[in-house]
Amino acid sequence: MPLTFRDVLDRDALLRATDAAAGLVGHPAVAGAWEQESALPGLTVGGLAVHLASQADAAVEFLGLEPVPADAPLVALADSFARADWFTAPVDAPENTSIRDEFNAMAAVGPERAAQWLQQSRAQLPAAVQGAGPTTYVPWLGCRLATDDFLVVRTLETVVHADDLAVSAGLPTPAFDEDVLHPVLALLAVLGGRRHGQDAALRALARAERATAVAAAF
Repeated sequence: MPLTFRDVLDRDALLRATDAAAGLVGHPAVAGAWEQESALPGLTVGGLAVHLASQADAAVEFLGLEPVPADAPLVALADSFARADWFTAPVDAPENTSIRDEFNAMAAVGPERAAQWLQQSRAQLPAAVQGAGPTTYVPWLGCRLATDDFLVVRTLETVVHADDLAVSAGLPTPAFDEDVLHPVLALLAVLGGRRHGQDAALRALARAERATAVAAAF
């Protein structure tokens, strides 16, 4: 059975993850390192902070996006990543470097404006989540996701990049509650298996003595 969180997700999980992210984006240590390279090669701390801040904005924008093309297929959660060109491309490929360069450029607004942007999106997020229908159209993938699955993707992006930003600024990674973290870990495990194969993912997760290969999702 394909992984899905339809009808079982705590939809407030993204709100709580966003609150944790806001504490990082607005932290003085992040502002002080804004133009330095982050833990992700080629991406500045500022670019990473803006990318993290953009997750709540993306949720607000796309949860209510209309009209939905009549021919947009409904795609399973893990399958949607196969539609993202960056997911299968090497880190230094244009599909990934273009994202890096875009957010580095967006970071020119500075740390104060980035923190304000995140606060504005966070304020709009509860109404957007509450008003969302059963599926959400994702235009850059050309498909629909179950809305709960779309929210899990945004939560995954928030949790993973919160860790990236915390490490980049020498701050502790936020402690996420189980309803935030467990869907993220489940999706990462499935994506790691798809990227590296059954044996590598299974052993990395279950058998340290046989974990001889990387099984990271990204």
